[in-house]
Amino acid sequence: MSPRTDTKVGEMRPSQLLFSFGVGATVDLPNISAMVMGLDDWDTANSAPIPEERLLAAVRAQIGGQVERLLSPPLPPEAEGFTNPFDSRAGIGVPVAPFPRWILCPYCRLLAPLKSDLFTLKPDPFRPDRTAYVHENCRKPGKPPVALPARFLLACERGHLDDFPWVSFVHRGETDCSRPLLRLRERGVSGEAADILVACDTCGTARPMSAAFGVQGRSEMPPCTARLPHLRTYGEDLCEAEARPILLGASNLWFPVALSTLAVPTRSDPLEQLVEDNWTKAKEVTSLEVLKAFKAISQLGAFAGYDDAKVWAAIQARREGSSQSSDGEVLDLKGPEWEVFSRPESAELTEDFRLRRVDPPEAYGGSITDVVLVERLREVRALVGFTRIGSPGDFNDVAEFPLDRQVPVSRRPPRWVPASEVRGEGIFIRFDETKVSAWCDTARVREQEFLAAHRQWRRMRNIDPPDAGFPGIRYVLLHSFAHAFIRQLALSSGYTAASIRERIYSRDPGPRGEPMAGVLLYTAAPDSEGTLGGLVSLG
Repeated sequence: MSPRTDTKVGEMRPSQLLFSFGVGATVDLPNISAMVMGLDDWDTANSAPIPEERLLAAVRAQIGGQVERLLSPPLPPEAEGFTNPFDSRAGIGVPVAPFPRWILCPYCRLLAPLKSDLFTLKPDPFRPDRTAYVHENCRKPGKPPVALPARFLLACERGHLDDFPWVSFVHRGETDCSRPLLRLRERGVSGEAADILVACDTCGTARPMSAAFGVQGRSEMPPCTARLPHLRTYGEDLCEAEARPILLGASNLWFPVALSTLAVPTRSDPLEQLVEDNWTKAKEVTSLEVLKAFKAISQLGAFAGYDDAKVWAAIQARREGSSQSSDGEVLDLKGPEWEVFSRPESAELTEDFRLRRVDPPEAYGGSITDVVLVERLREVRALVGFTRIGSPGDFNDVAEFPLDRQVPVSRRPPRWVPASEVRGEGIFIRFDETKVSAWCDTARVREQEFLAAHRQWRRMRNIDPPDAGFPGIRYVLLHSFAHAFIRQLALSSGYTAASIRERIYSRDPGPRGEPMAGVLLYTAAPDSEGTLGGLVSLG
């Protein structure tokens, strides 16, 4: 019989704090809707550094050279049995605040902001899942009803978010109603906007929520307030973007802007690679004596088997190499990965990276140059911002996403960003460059059709210039193959198609470097043991 495992209310995996409920996202707690606050409010005392220098360099190029570290979300120490809610460990986690600030009584349909004091917060330290806002003055007999969050918000494509303007909406702008008392009534069972009516008890005016949607409704919305609730502030400049109604929990309410890289060995010498992998801690060593002190207190346990003088020399060499290169130069995250996958025999095998070349299928030997089984890999991902309404996933490269639509994760330039690491396995396929180039030459007409669609897509979203960011027909070929292969793998490997990720290596011949035409399909999990090997077994 497996041991019982208790999951705390509001508990989630570190990867979820980056890609589902990151900074600026709303989280549905049992009785309260909350927003994850910015990095200024995070306590990093229980966060662990995640070493990955290539990713750190890319983060610096994206949001500034002041970033010093990649840190995991704060994790409380594991404890068995009952947890004292008054213990300091109970407060370890990610800070959140109630949002939206307007809530609704499900019985009498009273709609009011939290600051009106019409609703009362009832905390329960022993059962946090029961913490809720209640309407004590409701006419409902018995226990006061638990309030619900108002599910309409106002957002713009530049990432600003605010409560829906309930008072001005129902009164159609300016009003003489001195003390509005609003109620949100539902006339049907569909839950559609046409069946929802917001009414003012004070003056008797009412308006359906359907009037807030459509071209006419959006034109009547007030200007964007430039509010950034996760930072408890408003934008410095007046926002000219159109504010539009959006539902709480909508899929386009929050999109992460994240960078990721695979931890591949980039040094031929094992000690140099070890320094690279542990540079976050190793860079704090300023002398041989400091190195010995760090090793004595197990701060650099990875170097236990190496001579101190050699380790110090490797750290000095790494530091001199860093000083010769400026932040922002290391932007090509996939180039080093391509180098390693293309030459698996020369790659150093580590605890987190193991490769094995196998023969390509005979039927595709002329088109596929290499098949490499990635028996072990480690992927590190970092959150550098987020967007609303428009997804950065629609762009081939995160760096191409307009900066004015990317929302910062802190009020000041961050000195660290949240990151997570996952381990898994995959299959790398390298295509014959001659065959790929020949196919691309014959598909120029089709490439122009894709380019025309790309231009139209950017014009519809007012993104200039319209030609920028087009990945080319080579990328279309590799991306199409990846999705077809993912479907086939899902039928045979035991993994769902959603759990298999793709990493496209596409680059045309030219001055940027050697051409790339390859696909890595992989799956990964936050567990230190990684995944079950279902993909590699198919190789």
